[in-house]
Amino acid sequence: MRNRTVALLLPLVTALALAGCAGSDASRGGGSGDTETGTLNVLAAASLTETFTSLAKDFEADHPGVSVRLAFDSSATLAEQVTQGAPADVLATADEATMQTVVDAGGTEGDPQVFATNHLQMVVPRDNPAGIQHFSDLEKPGVKYVVCVDSAPCGKLAAKVLSATGIEAKPASEEVDVKAVLSKVELGEADAGLVYATDAVAGGEKVTSIDIPTSNENLNSYPIAALADSKKPALAQEWVDLVTGSQGQQALADAGFGRP
Repeated sequence: MRNRTVALLLPLVTALALAGCAGSDASRGGGSGDTETGTLNVLAAASLTETFTSLAKDFEADHPGVSVRLAFDSSATLAEQVTQGAPADVLATADEATMQTVVDAGGTEGDPQVFATNHLQMVVPRDNPAGIQHFSDLEKPGVKYVVCVDSAPCGKLAAKVLSATGIEAKPASEEVDVKAVLSKVELGEADAGLVYATDAVAGGEKVTSIDIPTSNENLNSYPIAALADSKKPALAQEWVDLVTGSQGQQALADAGFGRP
């Protein structure tokens, strides 16, 4: 009778042991079928605000239990935060040089992928009180225009374009990022501003865009990478895959970004 009881209990004990192992693996996130949940922290250049905000909603809809926390700022500021140990899972910058500082510090998981390009356009307020019609009008007396700080990718690109076109007039101010430049123009606090083409699109009816000579020859490439210290490595890679895949590429194209 005792032997029969032991025989009956053995399958149950084995099943419970296996269930315990599976539960332990799931809690560690080690199983191949595990699904991560929680918060995914994505740091991105300010010019990606509209596109990444839209993609985040799609990502959350496809990942129940996941919340995407987006932080937008100057690429240089974000890169510095990452190298100083700020908690984040993904970084997307507006130029490769800034991303390279993070790579050199060992901050990325694998090589970054370029997922988009962007070029500069000039924007003026919708009512255009300074009567600006051409890029060369920045040289007119009294015209106040604004650019990004030279540490930001948009500021570096502005310096290249101004030099290439021979504009010698100095900007009235240098703003922390491209959204701050756009805001100055939208509010009528500047006669013109140099922003990315995508931000000119985002400005909508508040601004008028004017093409900049040489801008198509002077492009910024946008790289993205999962970060080495990510607490959600699987989700981080899925976000990178979304941005570099067909859905992300279509969203970026719709916003005015160029193909990588």
